[in-house]
Amino acid sequence: MTGNKPAFEKILPKFGSSLSIRLHDEQVEEKLPFWHFHPEIELVYVNKAKGKRHIGNHLSYFNNSQLILIGANLPHNGFVDRFTSNGTETVIQFKEDFLGESFFDIPEMILIKNLFIRAKMGILFGKDTKLLLGSKIKNLIKLEGIDRITQFLDILKELSRAKDYALLNVDGYAFEIKHQDNERIDIIFKLIRENFMRPITLDEVSDIVSMTVPAFCRYYKKITGKTFTQFVNEFRIVHATKLLSETHSSITDVCFESGFNNFSHFSKLFKKITGKSPLKYRNEVKQLLVQ
Repeated sequence: MTGNKPAFEKILPKFGSSLSIRLHDEQVEEKLPFWHFHPEIELVYVNKAKGKRHIGNHLSYFNNSQLILIGANLPHNGFVDRFTSNGTETVIQFKEDFLGESFFDIPEMILIKNLFIRAKMGILFGKDTKLLLGSKIKNLIKLEGIDRITQFLDILKELSRAKDYALLNVDGYAFEIKHQDNERIDIIFKLIRENFMRPITLDEVSDIVSMTVPAFCRYYKKITGKTFTQFVNEFRIVHATKLLSETHSSITDVCFESGFNNFSHFSKLFKKITGKSPLKYRNEVKQLLVQ
């Protein structure tokens, strides 16, 4: 179970503010990631930290920094596993109508309105946009009143014009789930997170959520757009990318440390999911680090 962490997260901006802005600089035990959603749009800027992206049915690993915009009611996990030196995470949460019901419907705001629509799939921004906006996003927490709003609008303007971005949840699957499903999904994901290095049977996971195996398989495919086996394997591959990026373990060791017991299967699946062989992936990461 996941303790008392709510699946539906209630966002309450501080008195006198229409934006909720938080700055994290260390991982706190009670703030461990959990599967949740909220009607607010969320902008997350992580600098000098490492972790997993889990947004809708997208899974990937990041090393050092990321800038993501998550649309309203798009389920996601917390991101940071570990901060490096002077690492920070800035989280801004806001209702789409935080400036009034029709503010973003005026012609001058069409680009930002379209940005909010794209955000329903989760947007990952590239290096140029991170460099342009990272310090401005971090600085928002120091501003108040009109200064905060005008600076935030400027950030939204730049995000709406950015060309270096990728959509994360783009396979056409509308990933929205009912409030009552979230606790069940959180239990399943916790089981995967804590046990992916060993075989997890359908009997085991079905039992933990009190369902028959056929009912669970139908339910999981409906909720996530993937089979349970597909999802577990993707989680393992994401962990493998983390090991390839951060450790000097041999690729064979990475295979077994990620929960696979067949190297050929691991290599084939890794290439299918990432588009690269494990060796090529590691070599490209090394080249990025020396640039």
